[in-house]
Amino acid sequence: MTDVGRRVPVGRIVGLSGVRGAVKLESWTEPRARIFDYQPWLLVKAPGTETEMEGVTGREQGKGVIAQLPGIEDRDQAAEWIGSDILVPREALPEPEDGTYYWCDLEGLEVVTTQGVPLGRVHHLFATGANDVMVVRGGGKEHLVPFVLETYVVSIDLDAKRIEVDWDPEF
Repeated sequence: MTDVGRRVPVGRIVGLSGVRGAVKLESWTEPRARIFDYQPWLLVKAPGTETEMEGVTGREQGKGVIAQLPGIEDRDQAAEWIGSDILVPREALPEPEDGTYYWCDLEGLEVVTTQGVPLGRVHHLFATGANDVMVVRGGGKEHLVPFVLETYVVSIDLDAKRIEVDWDPEF
């Protein structure tokens, strides 16, 4: 198996398509079909069960994405992969443009206010209609900080693993 280092989730196998072993994907990439650009895939069905796949092909179909896994030629073989998470090596992703960040690069970073008050670490992020939100956990509290650069997020230092925010620690 390739030494993939840190792995990033990019989708999940959610169903079957046709009788020749194609699967339906939930893709978390933009655009959805870009998921095929990032390989090898590491398919994780359950903790401790990982299978590396290279050469996955596919296409967008309607509102979804269809994939053909190498070596999978019928519906029964494909059914075994339903529910598998699709991860790729972080190194397979292109470097983000200036001022943009992959969520996976922010998770785990220390978050402090502009006054130096520690809030905790970024647990995860989620999207809303208006903006993304950082879930920061620490000291028995959870803070939901809008990920709005220059308004709430003052600075991000990936090397120091630190994010400075303009945020009330009591909120």
